[in-house]
Amino acid sequence: MRMAKKTPAKKKKAAAPQKKAAAKKASSASLRIGKDVWPLERDVLFRPDRLKYVRKLVKPEGCVFCKASKEEQSFDTLCVYKTDHSMIVLNKFPYNSGHLLVLPLRHCGDLLKLSEAEFADVQDCVRKAMRALNELYQPGGINVGLNHGATAGAGIPEHLHYHLIPRWAGDLNFFPLIAETKVLVESLEQTYERFLEYFRNI
Repeated sequence: MRMAKKTPAKKKKAAAPQKKAAAKKASSASLRIGKDVWPLERDVLFRPDRLKYVRKLVKPEGCVFCKASKEEQSFDTLCVYKTDHSMIVLNKFPYNSGHLLVLPLRHCGDLLKLSEAEFADVQDCVRKAMRALNELYQPGGINVGLNHGATAGAGIPEHLHYHLIPRWAGDLNFFPLIAETKVLVESLEQTYERFLEYFRNI
């Protein structure tokens, strides 16, 4: 008695469960590999100096802002502009290139305790800083903010400081989201030189 030959359709039908099982096994293995590797490869680009800062391993003695206010303008202090009551400095760990801080020279952590002259001068410096950012970087917008007190998120709550961060459409790429890493388009030294030259000429 002659056996009936399997048609190609029947062959495909018989092989389908085997293919599904193989694909499921490969997918499961891939996920296991990804699970082990992905967390280890998150920080491809990293700043070890910032890691120490975030973990509070670097604890400078005294107030860094007061120290900068008493010294001559230099890259060490990151001060780019100074008045009788205020100063503009670069953020040592910027969120974007051009990230500035505006603060009173006097060590004070309460906005309400600034004198009228100090308050007016700080606000004037905020406007000067915004003008500088607009002219040097042409951002789409600027985040201006003051974290008043440690509970509000101030890194140095004892000394008031405004943050001015230039923003561009799409500047939050995938690195900050998946790698907790920010890619900047220029070095801190380049940013410092740009602002220093600008404020020397105003």
